[in-house]
Amino acid sequence: MIICPACREEIEDDSHYCDQCGQALLFCNQCGRVGLGRRCTHCGGLMVSADVRQSQKQDMTSAGPSRFSTNMSTGVSISREAAPRGGIPVLTLANDSLNIRIVAMNGAIIGRRKGPYTQFFEQQAYVSGVHAQLKYKAESGWCITDKHSSNGTKLNQRTIQPDVDMSLHNGDVLTIANINLQVIIR
Repeated sequence: MIICPACREEIEDDSHYCDQCGQALLFCNQCGRVGLGRRCTHCGGLMVSADVRQSQKQDMTSAGPSRFSTNMSTGVSISREAAPRGGIPVLTLANDSLNIRIVAMNGAIIGRRKGPYTQFFEQQAYVSGVHAQLKYKAESGWCITDKHSSNGTKLNQRTIQPDVDMSLHNGDVLTIANINLQVIIR
């Protein structure tokens, strides 16, 4: 059973709409939680309809068991390629004048309200609640992705487009809203 995010009534797991209030159900494409709005309030993932979610699950299942595992608590398949592996270089984002030193985690959200780094940004009014996401890709290394933030993300003073992965390199300057962070990769 799941809880409708609009009316808080309990409904069947395979529902596409709440049978109590009629609300269309949206599921996070990353963690599988039910919610409202464009982004998941838990992990920052995109919210998708039940039909899209079902299609994604079928696509993952047809790719074979060796590349995907299923999270039993949510029932969502997750690519093992996204999981951290040994040999990943350590990414640190630093601003010594603001006393910020972030050691990156693969898939982590940078934001004022969500993600593991909120203690650095919760008092920064220009940083969005879910501002950007850090990712490690075997083919391109560490990347930053703007998550439709209000005040933008820049890499070496160039604004990056939302939902576009941009590779980070040692010595780059990453700007989250109005905060400059030195990129250190070792």
